[in-house]
Amino acid sequence: MNIAIFGAAGFIGTNLTIRLAKDPTNHITVIDKEIYFFKHILDMNLTNVEISIVDFYNDMNLDHILRNQDVVYHLVSTTAPTTSNKNISQELSINIEFSVYLLEACVRHNVQKVVFISSGGTVYGRNVVCPIMEETTLNPINAYGLQKVTIEKLLYLYNYMYGLDYRVIRFSNPYGPFQRPNGIQGAITTFTYRAIKNETICVYGDGSVVRDYIYINDAIEAMLSVVKGEAPHRIFNIGCGYGTSINGVLEIIKNITGRELQVIYMPGRIVDVPENYLDISRYEQYYGKLNCRSLEKGIFKTAKFLKEYYKDYNGER
Repeated sequence: MNIAIFGAAGFIGTNLTIRLAKDPTNHITVIDKEIYFFKHILDMNLTNVEISIVDFYNDMNLDHILRNQDVVYHLVSTTAPTTSNKNISQELSINIEFSVYLLEACVRHNVQKVVFISSGGTVYGRNVVCPIMEETTLNPINAYGLQKVTIEKLLYLYNYMYGLDYRVIRFSNPYGPFQRPNGIQGAITTFTYRAIKNETICVYGDGSVVRDYIYINDAIEAMLSVVKGEAPHRIFNIGCGYGTSINGVLEIIKNITGRELQVIYMPGRIVDVPENYLDISRYEQYYGKLNCRSLEKGIFKTAKFLKEYYKDYNGER
């Protein structure tokens, strides 16, 4: 199968590439903005992976990449949830314009399926009942979530107009290997890294905020089940289906690392909803039990990875 992954050098893209490359019948084209972003993938010498460098926001000629592609993964996003409201017009225009060009090219080249990585943590907004079902009204409170919702609607439109098949994956909060511990996204990875380094951990609010966390390998396996499957739905929540408070996460990290954590509590942020965890019953109805590993096991594996790969890491990309 020919597979293209746009935004492949990031956390999810790197893990997805590694997983897909295990199947020798897959030919994978990974696309991102700079060659040095692909350091981990280059180091692995994956023989069925081809790297393509594209400036997503200035070079919109995607035809040379999409010829003969069967499945396209869209992982491109310019910002993180906590910073997206700083420049809303740019956030929306860049990401939505790129997505339109990508979908137009997918139609031209008869791509079989587009897989969009949305956000179970931001598309639903603040006033929700947990666990959150896919049918919940979407009222995002940051531009990151708003652009995700808009792209989801674009996919619906292109399916309606041209029959372009798609799947939307609303991940909760994936964590684990190859996530950069720079505090921009990924509380578990950042907190674990700072605990290992005996550095201060900054928590916004009193630590009572509840989130749904899923180890990246479990998230990828669940996503691939959806991509390969033929369920009557195109949108799926993928998480563990239960919530854990930030303070609960910190307690697990303390136990796993054996370190006394240096935690500073800062004023809460307007972009942080108090509680968010996902209803995963739709996924389990069609694809079976989503057997997520425990936070204890996931954090243990994350800590092991961080100690090996980020000995001199300074938080930059």
